Amino acid sequence: MTEHDEHGNEAEFRDAEKPDAEAPHRDDATVTYGDEFAAQLAALDSDASPEELDAIAALPSGSALLVVRRGPNVGARFLLDADLTTVGRHPEADIFLDDVTVSRRHAEFLRHGTAFEVKDLGSLNGTYFDGVRIDTALLSDGAEVQVGKFRLTFYASRLDLAHLAGR
Repeated sequence: MTEHDEHGNEAEFRDAEKPDAEAPHRDDATVTYGDEFAAQLAALDSDASPEELDAIAALPSGSALLVVRRGPNVGARFLLDADLTTVGRHPEADIFLDDVTVSRRHAEFLRHGTAFEVKDLGSLNGTYFDGVRIDTALLSDGAEVQVGKFRLTFYASRLDLAHLAGR
């Protein structure tokens, strides 16, 4: 049905979308999260396999998961559950990425409570956060971290995300 909006512009509204001039305006400070929040989380997980979704859902508070999306070992998963996790080509790195594009001591992941930060350690090829070369960056759920030719997706604990959403 074609009508005019409050500015006189022609607009099509379905009955459910039709603006109601007599509806009271609500200034409500209560925030609730439900199906919409779950849908947003599911959208972030859309690239994840069923097994990866199960692993992400099982993450305890204060932990996170990195999943390799590009590179020699696509699908590999790395649990971040320590205050410091090292990444590099050095055999003693917590996350060993065996490729010449990765420095021996390339980067580290630092845990701050339930938040995680990635820090480049002066690597030759750099560390990237969502396509931008960084020295350090606070990670957000679904972010891409690139170390050499490896592209990893960061997944935070769903318990921690739900807690943050409830604030």
